[in-house]
Amino acid sequence: MKLSARIAAPAAALVLAALTATACAPQTSDTGAVKDEKSGTLRVWLFQEVNNKPKQQVIDAATATFRAAHKGTKVEIEYIPVETRAERIKAAFNDPKSAPDLIEYGNTDTAGYVKDGGLADVTAEFNAWDEAKDTNPTAKQSVTVGGKIYGAPLFVGVRALYYRTDVLKDLGLAAPKSQAELISTAKKIHKAKPDLYGLAVGGAYTYGALPFLWANGGELTAGDDAPFKAAVNTPAARKGIEAYTSLFGDDNCPAAKCASMGGNATVTAFAGGKAAMAIGGDFNHQAVEAGSVKGKYAVVPLPGLKAGSIAPAFAGGNNIGVLKSSAHRTLAVDLMKAYTGKETQGKLFDAMGFLPTYTDVLADSAKKQPFITPFVKTLGAGAKFVPASPGWAQIDASLVLPTMYQEIISGRKDVGAASDEAAKKMDAAFTSAG
Repeated sequence: MKLSARIAAPAAALVLAALTATACAPQTSDTGAVKDEKSGTLRVWLFQEVNNKPKQQVIDAATATFRAAHKGTKVEIEYIPVETRAERIKAAFNDPKSAPDLIEYGNTDTAGYVKDGGLADVTAEFNAWDEAKDTNPTAKQSVTVGGKIYGAPLFVGVRALYYRTDVLKDLGLAAPKSQAELISTAKKIHKAKPDLYGLAVGGAYTYGALPFLWANGGELTAGDDAPFKAAVNTPAARKGIEAYTSLFGDDNCPAAKCASMGGNATVTAFAGGKAAMAIGGDFNHQAVEAGSVKGKYAVVPLPGLKAGSIAPAFAGGNNIGVLKSSAHRTLAVDLMKAYTGKETQGKLFDAMGFLPTYTDVLADSAKKQPFITPFVKTLGAGAKFVPASPGWAQIDASLVLPTMYQEIISGRKDVGAASDEAAKKMDAAFTSAG
């Protein structure tokens, strides 16, 4: 989800007759709602942004269009803090009478919310929606659990390689085109300019490390469906882990300083002129522009193993889902489409920089704002997602992967022992999650 930036990371008014027609599928047996009322008040919880006014203006416009097509219907929107979302949403699942009809949620929370019984299965409505056919496959995966769809993607966020154009020019270096070149270029820069990290990396930067694992053929799990079994200790995954951890040391990013760094810290180092390269998201663009490197950097896709290839990136972002307890299922699905449709996503990009989840809208956005082109290329090359298991939230919260990387970086364990231990912890989490 876009919590970094918040990790970070980000529709055109719909033809409402089509909205109504495609959203009126029969109520499914799993909604948990006693009624499907066709009028009344819909309650919505959306995330509060740092600068929320532009988002609110786009949402208000989509809401007004929705209300014009649904006489007798009101919409009450509450913007909730991201930091307290877990408690608020869990309480809503446990108290249907006070729960909203529609929520915004981080895409890594999907499987957990489905297990908790909170989200409605909207597979039939999503598949019947004409606009949905243009959804980026990875974005669609983020609302899919066990082959069923539990919402609609709102925006997506991916990472690419930020680099200092002035530093590379001064040293006669080109932007790296392969993973090996990336590592060697980082070390050449630090050797020539010891006051700079060649490539800022962080031992606690899970989503900056995963592209190395994936580029080398590794995976988080063996297979994409339950029952999940960790695969971070396979030979391919270990090769990617070795590649990432090779960037920690006195020849690039000293372990004493970089082992504890997360994604925000690495981007801050780059924006503040302390690093020649960093792995950052489209959602980090404004922060970099506000830093001392403005006008002295460029962005390219993070390179993969082969020259010219692109390393798979994690596709973060947020979704909109209908609660299973909603007594206004049909209306809630229509409103979900209004908030996540093409026109609204296009407007959210213009207002907030959130990357659209539709391939055609994303391409149009790149024409308007060329800086997102490397991120669009990264998505097009095949971004990846985390396992669709409620166990992933436990793995993420308990810092299983950062602990693995930090043990290797510190020399406490070698790659084999650390990845075996991480795999055991992941398997335990998958098993306990069911």
